[in-house]
Parts: sequence; C-alpha cells; structure tokens
Amino acid sequence: MASDFPRIISLLRKERNISQKKAADDLGISQGLLSHYEKGKRECGLDFVVKAADYYNVSCDYLLGRSPEPQGKTISVESIPEVSAEDREKATPLGIVSAFSKKLIINSINVLFSIFQKTGSQTLIREASGYLMLAVYNLFRAVYSANPKNDQNFFKIEKALFPHISNAAMSVAYAKAEAAAKGISVDGGDCAKDPESSAMTTATLAEEYPQSYSSVVNLIKNCEARANNVMPADSETRSAAGKSSEI
Repeated sequence: MASDFPRIISLLRKERNISQKKAADDLGISQGLLSHYEKGKRECGLDFVVKAADYYNVSCDYLLGRSPEPQGKTISVESIPEVSAEDREKATPLGIVSAFSKKLIINSINVLFSIFQKTGSQTLIREASGYLMLAVYNLFRAVYSANPKNDQNFFKIEKALFPHISNAAMSVAYAKAEAAAKGISVDGGDCAKDPESSAMTTATLAEEYPQSYSSVVNLIKNCEARANNVMPADSETRSAAGKSSEI
C-alpha cells in the first residue's frame, strides 16, 4: 500500500470534522482497525480503498498519493497555467523541467501571498517577502560566484561571511513571519487580526485556487520527499515524527 495512504485518509477525515468512530461505523469497520489504517500499522484491501474513496468523494489515485488532485487528475507542463509560449517551445527535457519547476514555485507563491493578504498583516507580507528574497539571493550568488571570471566585487558582503549572515537573516524573517501569522506582534509591528483568516483545507484550497492548487500540492509533495531524504532511514523514526493526535 502507498505510504501516502494513511496520511491522506486521516487528513480527509479530520478536515471534514468526522470522528474516527463515526468514520469507522460509516465504512463498516471497527474504530481500532481504522486507527491502524490511519497510522500505517495495517494495510487494507482494495475494496476498502474504493469504499473510502466513495465516502470522501475523491479518487482512488488521490487516496494512494498517485495524483495531487482529489478527482485524480494528473499535472503536466501544459496543464500548469501561465506557461509562456516561449517555455512551451523549449521542448527539450531541460526546458520542460525548467518550465515545470518555475511554474510550481510561481503559482504556489501567488497562493501564499493571497493568503497573506487575508490576514491583513503588513509585517507578515514584509517578513515573508524578505525570507523568499534571501533564498533567491543565496542561489543567485552561488551561481554567480561559481564562475571565477565574474566580478566578485558585485556583492558587498564578504564571501566567508555571507552564508552565515544570510541564513541568520532568513531565520529572523521566518520567526517574525510565523509570529505575525499567529497574531503575535514583534517589535511593535502589526500581526494577523484574526489567525482564523488563514484557515484552510484541501477542499477550500482547491475551490478557491483551482488554477494553482495542483502546483501547491506538488510543491509540498516534492519538498517533503526531499526533506525525508535527510532523515534517518528507519521507518519507525519517520512515522513517529509524523504522528498527530486523533479526533
């Protein structure tokens, strides 16, 4: 069974505010068995996958983590909105990867800033922008500095100091953005007037951002896969890190 299945069926149930007992009763199994399915301790049969897909009104492919879309649609460069004609003409593998990755990031950032605006916090927007710009700065400087022929005086911060200073600045920006999102004022700055303004579920995201939702889900999936690669290979360690309280 796909490793995404336990996480997804648990997420769908909690997003719909359905207790584990009710979901188990509706699906015709015991609560204990459903708990094992949601924690990945037991594998279910395909008949249960179909039943769960019908119950949550999603596709089997979505439940199994094979599609980022609840209805099972797949994503391609052509299906990502706002891909320019120039990008489409670059039909080389490198061009396709570039266009695909660029639009995943751009579309996800568009959704992110739309959510920021709902909070009404200029501090959140400013600090989040600073965090993202510093990430771009780090990458640009790395590529620029890789060629010794490029004028290294282009940057004011010393080469030996910049990664540490930049990473520290990113950490501060992230901390301030996180505080603002939670409704906490830092250094006299404003913050989210109502943290609930950023409440969302997979269903509301798909409904409100139909053109960009696939990009967000794919970006999350790619980032978590990359993050998991630096974690211990022990599956029990990974599952322990991902456990959450049940309703």
